[in-house]
Amino acid sequence: MEKHDLLHEFPEYQDRIHELKTNDVRFRKAFDEYHEVEHKIHRINNGNELATDEQMKELKAHLLFLKDDLYQQLKSN
Repeated sequence: MEKHDLLHEFPEYQDRIHELKTNDVRFRKAFDEYHEVEHKIHRINNGNELATDEQMKELKAHLLFLKDDLYQQLKSN
């Protein structure tokens, strides 16, 4: 399964992502949480961790929420 880190999701914002990661605490916190959830989903999909269908659904919904929040921050700053 392909990973979906933010630099691959938003390559046009690469410089902005780096800037916000280093200068904006709110962005950094959401960025770190996004990658933590994304890695957990990847580990589950690869069979390295177990999760119920409901847990996986919740993780994916949370990932989408974080991605949307991060995108809005990238656009507005």
